[in-house]
Amino acid sequence: MAGYSRARFTHWAEQGDKCDTRETVLERDGAGVKRDGECRAVSGTWKSLYDGVTVTDAGQLDIDHMVPLAEGWRSGASGWDAARRKAFANDLAHPQLLAVTAASNRSKGDQSPDLWQPPDRSSWCQYGRAWTTVKSAYELTVTEPEKKMLTTMLDTCAS
Repeated sequence: MAGYSRARFTHWAEQGDKCDTRETVLERDGAGVKRDGECRAVSGTWKSLYDGVTVTDAGQLDIDHMVPLAEGWRSGASGWDAARRKAFANDLAHPQLLAVTAASNRSKGDQSPDLWQPPDRSSWCQYGRAWTTVKSAYELTVTEPEKKMLTTMLDTCAS
């Protein structure tokens, strides 16, 4: 992890209309989301993919980087320029950002699928697909243990 710092990945970039990436994801991932004049989510309902918990207070949510910033660094982002790291940290085009309970996000930390799996096994297919999509889009490396667990997760997908 030589040289890694979360600060090297500019995140929660401005997305327009006083909204940053965090607020944009909260609106996208929630139902009935209402925002105040500063674009903060003041009400809505969210279902956390990782643990299946339904939340009505945006303050109980984290915006998870599907492929954590530190994992990105370990698997190739250390060679990127600042603009590419910023794009990775604020990616709204790929399944890189997801509103989940703070507890589930913090239990995941910066771990890869071989070290952490969502406790709600019904989310494994979506999680495995999202992880592989992001790793592929950014041409990040995958370890053998990571690949083995991703295969297990993807095997839960319906044919």
